[in-house]
Amino acid sequence: MLLSQIVTPGGLAVVAREGSEAAIVKGAASVYALALEAADSGRRLADVVAARGLGEAVDLVALAAAGKLTLPITHPDPAHLHLTGTGLTHLGSAATRDSMHAKANAADASDSMKMFRMGLEGGKPAQLPGVQPEWFYTGNGVMAVASGQPLTVPDFGQDGGEEPEVAGIYVIGKDGAPARVGWALANEFSDHVMERVNYLYLAHSKLRPASFGPEILVG
Repeated sequence: MLLSQIVTPGGLAVVAREGSEAAIVKGAASVYALALEAADSGRRLADVVAARGLGEAVDLVALAAAGKLTLPITHPDPAHLHLTGTGLTHLGSAATRDSMHAKANAADASDSMKMFRMGLEGGKPAQLPGVQPEWFYTGNGVMAVASGQPLTVPDFGQDGGEEPEVAGIYVIGKDGAPARVGWALANEFSDHVMERVNYLYLAHSKLRPASFGPEILVG
């Protein structure tokens, strides 16, 4: 199941899609509301959607062309939606960053590679806590750009580089525990020129608009 949100004259509507068939989820105020309902009741999100049922069929391709598709999940207060990421989660990223930030002594691995190796050794522990990955903050919901909308380089930016990612979408339930909504394609719009100036500028290179969606693959 894939979930998205569309803009209607009455506000947001949630759309569920299976294959080429898409329809509005009855009585759903938002994907965020559905996700919280699932998390707080201990049910799967797909079961919550199924319990509500589907209504009017919609043409997502036509809605996208008309600019009616918005972010697949939003928060009533954008400041409480966090856009964050981790680096060094795959071998290609680790190799690229190691060569970019290598120290003078090639035998002495960079901090990036050291962290990556720590992750290989203890990143998936049987019991928590394990090794923490490299982490960065891109911004809050104000920085989130819907699919198809322009990504802008801020005045302080030196570059605007598209960076395809897979985004994990989570909500925090009443018990304070994170619950995964699903996965979405994303574009972490980064400043690679600024990042290369100094490794400590990695965080600075991320503080700009980013996008994800337009659909969330539930599960």
